[in-house]
Amino acid sequence: MRERRTSLIFFMNKFSFAIIFMAFGFLAACNNTDKKTNTGKETAKTLADSLENEVMDGHNVGMAKYGKLTAMQNEAQRLLDSIANLPAKAREAMMPLKTKLDGLVEDLRSAKAGMDKWMDEYNMDSAVNNIELRIKYLTEEKIKVSKVKESILNSLQKADSVLRAKF
Repeated sequence: MRERRTSLIFFMNKFSFAIIFMAFGFLAACNNTDKKTNTGKETAKTLADSLENEVMDGHNVGMAKYGKLTAMQNEAQRLLDSIANLPAKAREAMMPLKTKLDGLVEDLRSAKAGMDKWMDEYNMDSAVNNIELRIKYLTEEKIKVSKVKESILNSLQKADSVLRAKF
């Protein structure tokens, strides 16, 4: 009798565990109302959501490179300072490089200033209650942030080629 009771308790414990496990699985599956997909990105429900995601993607790409902009700008400025400390004849020989570095520093400054300006002016909550105005605003912002992102990427590409060149 005792053996039967032990096996019944064992069966009930296993059965209870299975029921609880399935209940949690069911709740988790049915309760997944997040706007997240399996990639971790939010899924756009409307055109405005899609545009906002694209704007933020452009911003995120640019900001990911922001630190590298500063590092490249500092490196270019360091080289310019070194050229300025050379004797006159050597400084004259380095004039083509100095010209490239001056242009590079300006491009890098401009790219950083563009991102800073865009971030200062961007209003994430613009026209949230008027979908047509919001779509128009986000379309314009997508164009702006794309230009800023391209400016950052192009200036970094230029920095790579100028700073990696053998002089």
